[in-house]
Amino acid sequence: MTDSPPAQPPAPPPASPPGGQGPDLDLRLVRYFTVVAEHLHFGRAAEALRIAQPSLSRQIRSLEKELGARLLDRTPQGSRLTEAGEVFLPHARALLRTATRAASQTRAAAQPSRLVVGYTSNLIVTPAVRELRRRHPDADVRALHLNWDEPSTALLDHRVDVVITRLPLSTAELEVTVLYEEARVLVVPLDHRLVGKESVTLDDIADEPMPRVREDGAWNAFWRIDPRPDGSRAPDGPLVGALEDKFELIASGQAVAIVPGGLGMERLRPDLTTVPLDGIDPSHVVLATRADDRSRLLAAFRKVARALLTGGAT
Repeated sequence: MTDSPPAQPPAPPPASPPGGQGPDLDLRLVRYFTVVAEHLHFGRAAEALRIAQPSLSRQIRSLEKELGARLLDRTPQGSRLTEAGEVFLPHARALLRTATRAASQTRAAAQPSRLVVGYTSNLIVTPAVRELRRRHPDADVRALHLNWDEPSTALLDHRVDVVITRLPLSTAELEVTVLYEEARVLVVPLDHRLVGKESVTLDDIADEPMPRVREDGAWNAFWRIDPRPDGSRAPDGPLVGALEDKFELIASGQAVAIVPGGLGMERLRPDLTTVPLDGIDPSHVVLATRADDRSRLLAAFRKVARALLTGGAT
């Protein structure tokens, strides 16, 4: 009978950084990964980040090495997330949001009298901004224009402290106050068959194509009234990204659209006009803030905004 070889001791676990913490993630690399995950294409992601594609590929490989997991697979059509990448993506976005919030709140502590007021197209915040500056002359109060699809993200990323915008709006983690209503109207080119009518109904535009936006079901449902009250679907018009593109499509006769009555379309484009639209609910202009923001300057702005930003309503 032969002796069995002595048992080998178990392999030691991988060394941990001092303090027993996980890997020291580079937030810059984490952000690069989220952009690639958004585009699922290294070339387009590199363009969005304004860096060279080979450099971006190296940065992603560095992140994968830190994590010990492959996050992306390249395919002939672009890239796709691995299972590990799918798991990491929401954590990556949360990390970036937490870092942004930490930096913003630290700056706010150092500058307690600073407020950035965001606003979207054709909404005037000047009366409230001027009044807040008058009441708080030592405060740094700024206004920043946002695209129609930016308000929620801009608030949660701490680019702005308050937004004046229109519903629909993703309200997760936000506090929203309605300021006033606006009638919704139909915008058409000057040579459209409905120009000159006192008002129209949805039946009058049942066959008219309406522009759509990508990946925003709430926006499409509200501004296209889709589905219609009778259950029918609004005819699909072209996909658009910018407000100006939508107006160009309408002016060229490819679509009509429902817009807020407060846009002042004739001032924006002399080749477009509006027709009152009967039988539909109005849109709402709102003031939105982060739900956990209890800044005294923000509270003061909310007060003056409710008093002065009324859309001309009595």
